[in-house]
Amino acid sequence: MPTVLIVDDDPAILEILRTYLNAEGHTVLEARTGPDARDLLARADVAVLDWMLPGLSGVQLARDARRAGLTLPLLMLTGRGEEEDKLRGLDGGVDDYVVKPFSPREVTARVRALLRRAGVQAAFSVGELHVDLRAREVRLAGARVDLSKLEFDLLTTMAQHAGMAWSRERLLERVWGSDFPGTERVVDVHITSLRRKLRDPPDTPRFIETVRGVGYRFREDGD
Repeated sequence: MPTVLIVDDDPAILEILRTYLNAEGHTVLEARTGPDARDLLARADVAVLDWMLPGLSGVQLARDARRAGLTLPLLMLTGRGEEEDKLRGLDGGVDDYVVKPFSPREVTARVRALLRRAGVQAAFSVGELHVDLRAREVRLAGARVDLSKLEFDLLTTMAQHAGMAWSRERLLERVWGSDFPGTERVVDVHITSLRRKLRDPPDTPRFIETVRGVGYRFREDGD
């Protein structure tokens, strides 16, 4: 399921948003400071940021994410309702706002809307490939494809952002986590296994393309 990062130093806000987002089926990551959130942004499909954070403001965190090339949608939680403050956030890369005090139902609805806008879906088809994120099931031409957890996460990470080139480093951080002790070579090994199971030859790929000097990309057309 789509991964939502919540960044807030208030434990009560973290708890209530976690409860509502988990009920929607989302995977939830949490951070209480701006610096802690930096390492988690690359693993999320959408982030919910508090404006006032220890160590680094939500606006600066958004600016840093955009400078780093991260395109995930950013939703700002803020007590600042003034137009000038909102413009500062939007100029910094924020996609949407919710002003405190807020309804957790409104936040989850905004998250759903941002995910739809970003093309992150619960199920999708590309050519004869069908992926169901809720059931964690992949079918190719109607036949079920048996994937490991890492292969499934690798496939859906790229497929949910079809057409975007992913470096091995970023895939490693997104799928394996920033604390994984292995090397980028593990990405190549799993891509090879994934291609074999999808009957996707590297020389004439239907789904996963090699981007020379960068890494890999999921094709938007699916052959």
